[in-house]
Amino acid sequence: MAKVVVTGGSGMLGRWVVRHFVEQGYDVLNVDTRRPDEPVCKTLLANLENLGETYGALSGADAVVHLAAIPAAHIYTPEVTFRNNVMSTYNILEAAAGLGIRKAVIASSESSYGIVFAVHPPAPQYVPVDENHPQLPEDSYGLSKVVNEKTAEMFHRRTGMQVVSLRLGNVIPPEWYERFPSFINRPEERDRILWSYIDTRDAASACRLAIETDGLGAVALNIAADDSSMAVRSRDLLTARYPGVTDIRAPLEGHETLLDNAKAKRLLGWQPVHRWRDEVGP
Repeated sequence: MAKVVVTGGSGMLGRWVVRHFVEQGYDVLNVDTRRPDEPVCKTLLANLENLGETYGALSGADAVVHLAAIPAAHIYTPEVTFRNNVMSTYNILEAAAGLGIRKAVIASSESSYGIVFAVHPPAPQYVPVDENHPQLPEDSYGLSKVVNEKTAEMFHRRTGMQVVSLRLGNVIPPEWYERFPSFINRPEERDRILWSYIDTRDAASACRLAIETDGLGAVALNIAADDSSMAVRSRDLLTARYPGVTDIRAPLEGHETLLDNAKAKRLLGWQPVHRWRDEVGP
């Protein structure tokens, strides 16, 4: 039985990732700064900004899924957000390399494209936004995700470790779908995230597939549902909020995602299966 360490496994996404790996037969260790509300595996409390503690947390693991982070801008001061997110990721990959762990997944974000937390949010240069779209953050959170992806590339060059950076869209646990009717007909809502979302269960399966798939090197992948989080058609959303975007690289005949997930499907064999429309309806 392979051992997987999931950092941040007590968090909103982490608890679903831990549960998914346990259900798939893995030996799972949750590493966090707090215990989960509903434990399904052993939890180790550790400060991942401390390299020695990080080595101890990863000892004996075959792979690591690193989700622990300050999850957004403006929760802490910018320098605290940057230091925590960058140093914990560096330490995870440094310890993994030192321990001979060959596969890692790290949580990146759609905020790295620079729209989400910008003071004056720019329009996307084209849609759907794929992994080649420029990453132009104005905040320390988005910058930390760009730095972490570069850190992943460095460790791959140095050690050959496979590191998959998942650029997660707006992560939604199932109990949050009841909130959708309050905004699904309002294009001004959620425009900074291009109206994207991803169910925690689909994000969890992407984490597992990123560990199980071989030959990926260091790669960044958008992880989003196939549809938007809105009842308004995607082309109409653009017209309402980003009318200057003329480079449209998909037909957009319905409610298609504007955060392109094709690369993750191709490389991982991943397919999102949970849709808000099946939970609450438009």
